[in-house]
Amino acid sequence: MSFPLLTATAALPAIGAVATAAVPAARRTFAKWLALLFSLATLVLAGIALARFEPGGSRYQLTESHAWIKDFGVRYELGVDGIGVALMALTALLIPFVILAGWHDADPLETNSSRWRPTQGFFALILMVEAMVVLSFEATDVFLFYILFEAMLIPMYFLIGGFGDRAHTGSDENAAAQRSYAAVKFLLYNLVGGLIMLAAVIGLYTVTGTFSLSEIAEARANGTLSMATSTERWLFLGFFFAFAVKAPLWPLHTWLPNAMGEATTPVAVLITAVVDKVGTFAMLRFCLQLFPEASKWATPVVLVLALISIVYGALLAVGQRDIKRLIAYASISHFGFIILGIFAMTSQGQSGATLYMVNHGISTAALMLVAGFLITRRGSRLIADYGGVQKVAPVLAGTFLIGGLATLSLPGLAPFVSEFLVLVGAFSAYPAVGIIATTGIVLAAIYVLVLYQRTMTGPVKAEVQGMADLKVRELVVVVPLIALLIFLGVYPKPLTDIVNPAVQHTMSDVQKKDPQPEVEAAQ
Repeated sequence: MSFPLLTATAALPAIGAVATAAVPAARRTFAKWLALLFSLATLVLAGIALARFEPGGSRYQLTESHAWIKDFGVRYELGVDGIGVALMALTALLIPFVILAGWHDADPLETNSSRWRPTQGFFALILMVEAMVVLSFEATDVFLFYILFEAMLIPMYFLIGGFGDRAHTGSDENAAAQRSYAAVKFLLYNLVGGLIMLAAVIGLYTVTGTFSLSEIAEARANGTLSMATSTERWLFLGFFFAFAVKAPLWPLHTWLPNAMGEATTPVAVLITAVVDKVGTFAMLRFCLQLFPEASKWATPVVLVLALISIVYGALLAVGQRDIKRLIAYASISHFGFIILGIFAMTSQGQSGATLYMVNHGISTAALMLVAGFLITRRGSRLIADYGGVQKVAPVLAGTFLIGGLATLSLPGLAPFVSEFLVLVGAFSAYPAVGIIATTGIVLAAIYVLVLYQRTMTGPVKAEVQGMADLKVRELVVVVPLIALLIFLGVYPKPLTDIVNPAVQHTMSDVQKKDPQPEVEAAQ
């Protein structure tokens, strides 16, 4: 039997979570280094998986299949296509930076010795989330994916509710109440979506007799799969609702600003750059592959919802006074672009959507982590409390600017390539949709540049006069992300080579071809 690389990539952070949680309370520093070590080892395994993946090979590679619950036809089946392996690598890449950025976020509160933050638990929960997210990108059994889709809510709930942002402007009691509200809202929204999906998963098994993606695909190809149109549409809606909550898509998005605003900065990155990608990934892998006709039937409505997310999220970002909530609403707009690319049903749109998932993860992580370093220094999330930072902390201001420019998809940085492909794909199939979506670009320029202007330029406020610049640990977190944004912005080919074959498989699933350009004959 060959080495189970995919299982090892998911199991290693899970083992690390248990080991980190078991470290004695007095050895907090050792627990941090242990968590970082396991995250780096996971990154090595993910890199090996990425290197072994052959873009021109079979659709699902590095596969594993074992009987799990025989009586119900549930199998432990893993396999990655180009989209899954790219997102798995993204997750493994970001977690070490999340751990480094949150190095002191769970330390004891020195101002109140009676309150302790369980450091070991904080880092153990981060590793547990990584394990579940990685495995969800690998799962090719629908039931196995559902278990992971729901189980990752538990550690995320405790990360949001148990480890709040120290820059909260209210009293400790108010901060705890806001944190609890955000955690419960996150859990309830996603649980409702998951319960609806469970009904759809059961319905899928009733119709197909299996949870295996490969068996369902084979039955569809052989013409032996019989699924009534109404049944397929209802099942699609059950799956799509859960994924739209996770994504998040308007109007199911309202949990995200609360969760990101009240969580620590590393946990906010974990939410939007890692966990939320499971929702958009699942739309590609499950909605389009399992329910191709229903996906085409729902496309007009989904495109309208995506457009609303793009414009609505950007407009609310423009009006925000809180730095973290601004980034949260910007992410809602960006997820609208991703979903727009998926349901444009063109190869350019879906390639762009997949690239957007990866590039958004990197750019949002860079911007949010630098914003977190800024907030930690000043102790406030309010934009109005800053001014003139670039004069006292030029490196911090410079990295903040690059992260912001990546967020608005400046040419030469990675998100530009993905956003351009999404708009090209949308415009070629639905010109009006593409035109409306471009307003999101204009609004992004407004909220990013205004944010930079108000926080970094102008007279130096007294409260930021002695602000320190980025330290070595913080530079280790930010510089690689910025370097990656520039590299993939200038040379995206390594990523597109991996993603494009998987996109072609998805296009084949829904039996769609790219619209042919109309060229008028020369007179």
